[in-house]
Amino acid sequence: MDLEAIAEQIADLPLSTAIRTGMSWRWLFPTLEATHVVAIAIVFGSIFLLDLRLLGFGERGTRASKYSAELLPLTWTAFVLAVVTGALLFMANAPDYVFNLQFRLKLLFIALAGINMAIFHWGIYRRVRDWDARLPPPAAARIAGLMSILCWTTVLVLGRWIGFVR
Repeated sequence: MDLEAIAEQIADLPLSTAIRTGMSWRWLFPTLEATHVVAIAIVFGSIFLLDLRLLGFGERGTRASKYSAELLPLTWTAFVLAVVTGALLFMANAPDYVFNLQFRLKLLFIALAGINMAIFHWGIYRRVRDWDARLPPPAAARIAGLMSILCWTTVLVLGRWIGFVR
């Protein structure tokens, strides 16, 4: 079975049809879309604050580990909400999205942001006690912050672009 056939099967699911047509509740699609946008805004905003701290900006008196501890629970909660709402939106129009270049690139940049985060947390962040209060942070932390901002900004741009090329 090819990708197009799978996408068609997903789009034919009762839930997908309900989301796409508003059969059960006409506000379902716009509610999912608005929730997705708000969740992405929270993800981007919370990560951006930590990234600014990693770049040496932001609140200079706050340790990077404190920012991380306070912001990451909110970030992960919003990320899960964004994934769930995004998956539901995808289901509604899977055949349109599956071959959409901007959609594919968006997923790629989300993955790159995740890889960047994993490298940061398994790398330089393991020694956060050595540089937690120091400004600017080490180059590896600054590079991770910059890469994160670039990845997530690209995700935002591509996400908006998707709706204009379907």
